[in-house]
Amino acid sequence: MVHEEKDEHLTVGVEEKLSPAKGFLYGLQHVFVSNVWLDPIYVAALIGLPLGLSANMVNAIFIAAGLVTLVQATRFVRLPVVQGPSAAFDALMISAGKSQNLGAAGGAIIVSALIVFLLAITGLLSRLRSFFTPVVTGTVIFIVGVALSGFTLELFLGGAPGSETFLDGALLTMSITSALIVLLLSVFGRGKLRSFSFLIALVIGDFIALLFGNIDFSTVAESSWFGLPQFLPYGELTFDWITFSAFFFAYIVAVIEAMGVYHAASEMVDVKLDDRRIRGGFAGESLGSLASTLIGGFPTTAYGQNVGLLRLTGVGSRHAVKVAALIFLILGFVPKAGALLAVTPHAVVGGIFLPAAASLIFTGLNILGGMKKTDANFMIAGISILLAIALPDFFEETEGWLGDLLGNTILVGGICAVLLQLILVQLPGWLSLKKE
Repeated sequence: MVHEEKDEHLTVGVEEKLSPAKGFLYGLQHVFVSNVWLDPIYVAALIGLPLGLSANMVNAIFIAAGLVTLVQATRFVRLPVVQGPSAAFDALMISAGKSQNLGAAGGAIIVSALIVFLLAITGLLSRLRSFFTPVVTGTVIFIVGVALSGFTLELFLGGAPGSETFLDGALLTMSITSALIVLLLSVFGRGKLRSFSFLIALVIGDFIALLFGNIDFSTVAESSWFGLPQFLPYGELTFDWITFSAFFFAYIVAVIEAMGVYHAASEMVDVKLDDRRIRGGFAGESLGSLASTLIGGFPTTAYGQNVGLLRLTGVGSRHAVKVAALIFLILGFVPKAGALLAVTPHAVVGGIFLPAAASLIFTGLNILGGMKKTDANFMIAGISILLAIALPDFFEETEGWLGDLLGNTILVGGICAVLLQLILVQLPGWLSLKKE
């Protein structure tokens, strides 16, 4: 067997195998660092799903993450990359759930996944990358963070103004404490304390909730130790163009984000990221997203924080990631595990997710900081962000496709960024080439 060279900071290369004990420990750390559980409990809490469906969403995401991570590590991209739910879809899933439209969301994801699969295996996906420059990708990720901020604060503050639980003292204690733990450990923590900051916040937040009598574990006790997730738990899949447009655009942005993760992982383990790996990687992601949706989850993507873990641990072996995938799968078939996460009080979820939403905003700003400093790019980012934040307020009461289109923050910002990129950058570039 030919062993790939490894980054000078890595002590274990990508093809090196580990002892069972070390493989389990490093795989378990990948599971904890990935926070695969965070997005589904956040989305389920804001939609207001019953505990049974909330637990099902968590289990579905675990299964999807496990399947895609395992296939990616063994067959397709063959890199130490962990898959999990993409935050790019959180706001869209929440909006669809609040409007009783999860069937349309599922239909949109299925069609989007099939299109991306075809684009991946034909090699056409790489040609679309010219449209998704840092200014477009950074703008959209920033807008996703902004879109999630309102939802997050609704959980953090105990509901919307006027609700009985708004600014409730016990709920604020849970949310503020959970947020502070994540913030302090993320900024000042070292090693495992920093890596496990979200999990530590979850445990302490749940303990505080238990002291206040705001958590009920009876559902966990009633759940079985083994079970299968429901097939199409939200009902029949439907299709409409507006919902599809929003999800497809978010899907493409997630693809571009994953491309960056693949590049980072390949550089760290010193493996050439050729077209075959890229095609296989995105084909695997799209098939995994399709399977996830059918059992109640939503799309998965490559996780950047796990690539950072490679450098922290010095272990770049994809075999450790395979162990993480098996742990995800085991958790996915244990309804009791999904129920345990699903009973987490909304205030704790809001407290944990507040720093996560903030990190999306910072990620967007960081990408924008790397764009070319041109007047065209400044206008693309500025106008897209302005319209994404302000325009939907004017169309909240508008019914029909126009309200669905212009009332969607992510869709407004994303379409605006792509159109301005086309008008201000792509078309002038093409015209100048023709003149030459």
